[in-house]
Amino acid sequence: MYILLTNDDGIYAQGLQALKKILSPIGEIYVVAPDRERSATGHGITVHSPIKAQEVSIEGANSAWSVDGTPVDCVKLGLESLMPCIPDLLVSGINWGPNLGTDVLYSGTVSAAIEGVINNIPSIAISLATREDPNFYTSTKHIQKIIQEISNKKLPSDCLCNVNIPNISTIRGTKITTLCRRKYENVFHKRLDPRGQPYYWMGGEPKDEELSNNSDFITDACAVKENYISITPVHFDLTDYNSIKLFSTWFEKK
Repeated sequence: MYILLTNDDGIYAQGLQALKKILSPIGEIYVVAPDRERSATGHGITVHSPIKAQEVSIEGANSAWSVDGTPVDCVKLGLESLMPCIPDLLVSGINWGPNLGTDVLYSGTVSAAIEGVINNIPSIAISLATREDPNFYTSTKHIQKIIQEISNKKLPSDCLCNVNIPNISTIRGTKITTLCRRKYENVFHKRLDPRGQPYYWMGGEPKDEELSNNSDFITDACAVKENYISITPVHFDLTDYNSIKLFSTWFEKK
């Protein structure tokens, strides 16, 4: 099995190193990752400047490249120019911090996996749901089991697997979840620079809202809060099919 490994925390991030250790026994590892942290870049790509890629040596990887671009740049460049073959699997992570709910739209980790799906490659995004004192190795056996199951069963077409893991040693199990709606309170903090000019620093605390139309499943945020691993099937078709008929009555009048 050929595996493309990437992330948005940078090629030397602890999470990527932990994931590489997990994946090495099951396939050939090719790392294409940003040269520095590129969190919250979403599905951004570099189009107004050249992209540089430097081959580096990483223990346990067949080949590795450090790229001065976004996570999606890394996947595109890896697939088109760097890897010697089409990978059987793309794994993005392990991200330091959760990627829950509507935050997947901002996430470089999840966007890298989406780019894999766009290119018909089974893809997984994995995040450790903590901002403090991460232990990327406590969840090793759980990640191995999830990846093995996906390898055996195959992901549905146009679907990626978004995994969020609690940062605890005793995990209660696994839940299949929906995306919550996540908003932030007090997002911008206004401050003054030494010349008295205002500037703004983005911050704030998340406030999760439950989805009401999927009562058979709990949300990803709820699962993680209850110390379960959250696994959410995600696709990139943003069409609101429930509104197509309504829009037709507005704009397709005869």
